[in-house]
Amino acid sequence: MDLDDVRTIIGEMLDKLGRVVIGFREEQRLLLAAMLANGHVLMEGVPGVAKTTLVRALARLLGLHEDYEAEIRGVRYKGFSRIQFTPDLLPSDITGSMIYNPATRDFEPRLGPIFAYMVLADEINRAVPRTQSALLQAMQERQVTIGGTTYPLELRGRGKFFLVFATQNPVEQEGTYPLPEAQLDRFLMRIIIGYPGSLEDEKNVYRLHMGRLTEPLEDLEPLTEPGWLVEAQETVVKEVEVPEHIVDYVTRLLRATRPSIFEPAAKFFDLGASPRAGIALIRAAQAYAVIRGSGSVEEADVNAVVFPVLNHRLIPNIDRVVEYEEQDRYAARIRVIREGLEFVRKSLL
Repeated sequence: MDLDDVRTIIGEMLDKLGRVVIGFREEQRLLLAAMLANGHVLMEGVPGVAKTTLVRALARLLGLHEDYEAEIRGVRYKGFSRIQFTPDLLPSDITGSMIYNPATRDFEPRLGPIFAYMVLADEINRAVPRTQSALLQAMQERQVTIGGTTYPLELRGRGKFFLVFATQNPVEQEGTYPLPEAQLDRFLMRIIIGYPGSLEDEKNVYRLHMGRLTEPLEDLEPLTEPGWLVEAQETVVKEVEVPEHIVDYVTRLLRATRPSIFEPAAKFFDLGASPRAGIALIRAAQAYAVIRGSGSVEEADVNAVVFPVLNHRLIPNIDRVVEYEEQDRYAARIRVIREGLEFVRKSLL
């Protein structure tokens, strides 16, 4: 597989996604970039803006229907698994547990829904912290231990990937448990999905659903098989060039978010980005370069992914957040971070 092969399939995916989700073209590119970079994604937006639909459509395009299953080394993995997070959800409801079998008079493992190629964690902030931690630990380690036995969630040599797409509602906070910043770092990107961008886009959404009772994504046919994604990820990370001036740009950009190094950044940030954020930024930029149609990363690719990669890794200045909350209480933190990143980017020019 070469970059042209990856580019062809990704282009077809974008075309198919555009037929079932109207608008949000940049968000779709970011979602595909995160997938190519082998990164988990947190999608934030109010209910009804097609967050779940995007993930389900992507799973179908990869050949991961709800009834898809694969057995690898004696372990059965589902293609697509959806977990609805609630306050009474236990860690074992996600990872699995040991169950007593009266027939054998012994305990045997019952694997949880996390044993899948693609996992949709719906409304992740509804679950209590210990349940969230069970998922986030599995995301980081890409393996789960049950009854003293460790089971891999990712087997790249067998074409088995493991990606988590989580959703959360930023508006409704009653009965929720916000993810700590340290745990948010498990996500490669946090993609903010708002309302339709234009009047025509919103009308097209209604037209798309007129005259049918099923979801448009039910008509999607697979474009490829799951193993393709593992090969595509390897191709992107190995073949997309990252010039030295891009490494320098990313380094200076991240250092400029740290008030201890770049004092003017204190107007926007209390805590800047870590080196791990820089690794994520470069990988995401490599994937975005492929989607753009290039085999080499440019500053434009870094700038395209810098906000979704860093917006959950930066701690905004609380005084500025409070000031902006008087105008928009829900988007204040995002606004401060967006303005801060634009400020530090311009300071590098």
